[in-house]
This record gives sequence, structure tokens and C-alpha cells, in this order.
Amino acid sequence: MNMDQFIDQLLAAAKAAGIDTAEVFYQDGSSFSVEAMEGEIKAYEVSSSCGLSLRGTVNGKMGYSATQAFDEAAIQQLIEGVKESAALVETDEQDEIFAGEAAYPELKEAETDIDTVPAEDKLALCLAVEKAAKEADPRVWKVESATVATNRSTVRLKNSYGLDLKWNDCICYAYAAPIAKDGDSTAVGMEISCGKRFDTLNAEEIGKKSTAEAVSQLHGAPVEQGSYRIIMRNDAMSSLLRTFSGIFSAENVQQKMSLLGGKEGTAIANDVVTLMDDPLLENGFNSSPFDAEGSASKTKAVIDKGVLTTLLHSRKTARKQGVETTGNASRGSYAAPVRVAPTNFFFKPGEKDLAALMADMGEGLVITELGGLHSGANPTSGDFSLIAKGYTVKDGQRDKTVEQITVAGNFYELLKGIRAIGSDLIFPASSTGSPSIDVGILQVSGK
Repeated sequence: MNMDQFIDQLLAAAKAAGIDTAEVFYQDGSSFSVEAMEGEIKAYEVSSSCGLSLRGTVNGKMGYSATQAFDEAAIQQLIEGVKESAALVETDEQDEIFAGEAAYPELKEAETDIDTVPAEDKLALCLAVEKAAKEADPRVWKVESATVATNRSTVRLKNSYGLDLKWNDCICYAYAAPIAKDGDSTAVGMEISCGKRFDTLNAEEIGKKSTAEAVSQLHGAPVEQGSYRIIMRNDAMSSLLRTFSGIFSAENVQQKMSLLGGKEGTAIANDVVTLMDDPLLENGFNSSPFDAEGSASKTKAVIDKGVLTTLLHSRKTARKQGVETTGNASRGSYAAPVRVAPTNFFFKPGEKDLAALMADMGEGLVITELGGLHSGANPTSGDFSLIAKGYTVKDGQRDKTVEQITVAGNFYELLKGIRAIGSDLIFPASSTGSPSIDVGILQVSGK
């Protein structure tokens, strides 16, 4: 049977089996990736997958089950799985099946060419990216990795109330990671380009930028330990925001895994800070007109000019707090439970570029890369102590390359200490983005 028939039969069978309300969440995807090294194709993979989950309420309790099989036997297994998991639920706090909105926002699916691009063109681009990176500077020893990839995905949500939603998405990207050597100094650079259309990926540009990044990091040295005025470059700040994005989840607040409980309506950041969650961002990495529960997507300022205006909510967390959902229910996959997560999450850019931020700062450090984000950051307390690279700023200009340092602080305090936000917003291969930001004073350990 085709997928439409399977879903309809599953919902009908669930009702006949005594499942009060039921919901099907279907997900499929296809991907292509190729990696080049030393002028040859090193790895090549084409894959596709699909799966489906059934959620349903039995005696007021929510059960889950999932499958990658789509036949009569799978229908019965899914129904039994829902009943069995519902019987194990002990908490009174339950998810719910949502009947749907009266209307949903209009969001145009991205125009893409990835379905018509031959595999040969993708292989050729990958080889061209590696060649461009290697030839951009004689100090490039080798290209550690050059990759081109495309991905297609579809999500469909249908329930026993008659709600039926569908969203198609895609992404393509290419990146290079060259290794530069000069004497006894070695450095790795990286540049990634992402988009919805394959014809926007430029091998020459990716190669040159990645090599320039690698060469710029040669002959780095630590600075003296102390307090420094810090600018987080856009890619480094994106990584830091992604690491601490969970503090804005109402789910984490309710589980005492964030310190923002009861802070709505109060200033938690400098008034230059506006933090957006925008699921309707055109061509965004995580754009969709509806969330994983079928609630309508909403653009909102989580922080507006320094003030926390809202946490991110699913229907369950919103009901518990007595507010409306923000449309941030999410699933990591068809088999995953509903959680709360940001969509396209970013600091609203200002008007000054990085050079202007540096000129205003005068002296300090620009951090270009952060490491140890999993082990060196505490997403609950906000504390972090991270390996970092970058360069010093003297008289408003780039000075010396810096490596082997550790930058330490607290994310909650960092928000309050932000002095200026740049104009160079990027989303570095992620739905979390940021411009470069002058974050004020942080502690640096070096020599």
C-alpha cells in the first residue's frame, strides 16, 4: 500500500482499538555526500530513509511507538506499542494531540535545483573545492577534508481530528578544511557554504576563504593571563549561543535546568540585545509553518532590547505555565519524543561590521574559534571555560595571532556585559546564528 493508505488505515485501526485520539508523524529523507582528498574521491554515499511514529492517548495517558515497516503487521505493532507505553506512564503531566489551528502562516518552500543536479557535477565540485583550497597559497600542506553534500526531507503530521500538514525542505553545502604549514607552525582553516540551491556553491570562493583562514592562524602564541575586552567573531558566537540555547526552553526551566524561571518581563541582557526565534525565516535552516505538534509557527523576540519576553514553549509546557505555546515543539527524528527547541535562533544584527567593532574596542582580543563546548560549558549554570583561538587587537587593528588560550565566563553574565552587536549575521551550517559581538570583559588563561 502507498503511504497515504497506510496512514489512513493506521488512524482508523487505532480508533477501532480504543485509542482515544491518535497522531501520525511521518518523516523521510534522502542524502548525498562525497569527500575528496589528494585529487581523488575518498568517500561517496547515497542514502535514503523513512519512518513513522504513532502517538495516542489511552485512558488519559500518552503512548508512543515507531516503525520503519509499512504493512498490516506494522499497524498492529504500532497500536500495541502505544497501549503498552501508555500503561507505563506514571506522571499526570501529559502531552496532547492537537486538533489544529484555524489558519497557518504562509511560508514558501525553498526553490532548489538539487533534484536535477547529476552526481557527476557534485563530484566535480568537491574536487574543485579541494583544488582551490590547495592552490590558494603555497603554505597549504594538504586539504584535510573537502566535502559536498545535499539533503532532502519531508515531514507529515496527520491526526484523528483531521489535521493534515506537510512540509518539504532541503539543504546543500560544501566545505574545505586545509592545513597550512610554515616552518614549525601548523594551522587548520575551514570554510563552509550552505544554501538551498546547488548552483550557489562556489568552489573558488570556498577554497580561497578556507585557506586564508588557515594561513591567518599560523605562528599563534598564547597571551598573558588576565582580563581582556573580547569580541566573539560571528562563527564563534554562533557556537556559544547554540551551546546555551537550552536555557531559553520552558521545558528546561520547569525541570530546574535553567536559571530563567520567573524572569519573563525583566532585563536579563544589555539593551542592545535582541534575540530572535524565527521559524518563518525565508530559506532558514529550520523554517516551517508548523511545529512538531501541529501548532502554528510564530516569529518572536525571546529577548527584546534586553528584556526576556518569553520562554520557548510546547503545548505541554505552556499549559503548565498558563500561557500559550510559542510553536517550539520539536522532534529530533520520527522516533523521538516531543521536546522544546528553538527554530532559527539568532541575535538580531546591528549596524557595524567587525572592523568597526574592533575600532571601537581599541585593544583586546577577537575570538575566532571555541573548543571543548561539550565538556567546558555547563548549560544549567551558564559557566564556561573554553579552549580558544583568535588574534589580538591593537589600536583598533588586527595584531598578533593567538592560540592555546582558555576563555572563561558565565553566559548569563555575558548577556548583561554585551557592549555592541555587529552587522555580519551568519548561520554557520546550523539553524543557530549570530553576528560578531563585543561581549565586554572575560577572563583569559594563557601563559
